[in-house]
Amino acid sequence: MSLRDIPNLISLLRILLVIPVVWALVHERYVLALIVSAIAGISDGIDGFLAKHFHWQSRLGSILDPIADKLLLVASFATLAWIGLLPMWLLWLVLARDVIIVCGGLVYHYTIGEFELLPLWSSKLNTALQILLVLLVIIEQQWLPALHSVVTMGIWAVVASVLYSGFEYVIIWGNKAWKQRKQP
Repeated sequence: MSLRDIPNLISLLRILLVIPVVWALVHERYVLALIVSAIAGISDGIDGFLAKHFHWQSRLGSILDPIADKLLLVASFATLAWIGLLPMWLLWLVLARDVIIVCGGLVYHYTIGEFELLPLWSSKLNTALQILLVLLVIIEQQWLPALHSVVTMGIWAVVASVLYSGFEYVIIWGNKAWKQRKQP
């Protein structure tokens, strides 16, 4: 164990934080859910800073970091849908986009060759809107029931960003695949 491992340990901590976030949401402990989510968000920034600033990037970190982010977000969405605070169809839409992207990447990898899946700006916006929606739902439940119309707008913003970013990945990677297949 060395200092270089700190970012990876922080990513592992974020994966473990999924459990208290889900527990807090299920038991309507919304302040705790916000606190743990904030810790996860801050730790995400810290591990990224440490990895880049001190050149502690690693292959493991490049895998753990997005897994930690996705697990926390999907677990929050799934829990909020399960307890009825988000529509179940929204969870399925979010999951379908992710599955399409992963499956498309695997098909590309095994039929054409290696690729580097860099996040698109629309994907980053999609993630930001999903995080914002989770926070809005929690804040609505704890303090501001009047936010319901804002949450509804957030749901539709997430729908738009999921569809747009999903189609953008399909179009970009479809075009790359088409060009690669046409080359001798």
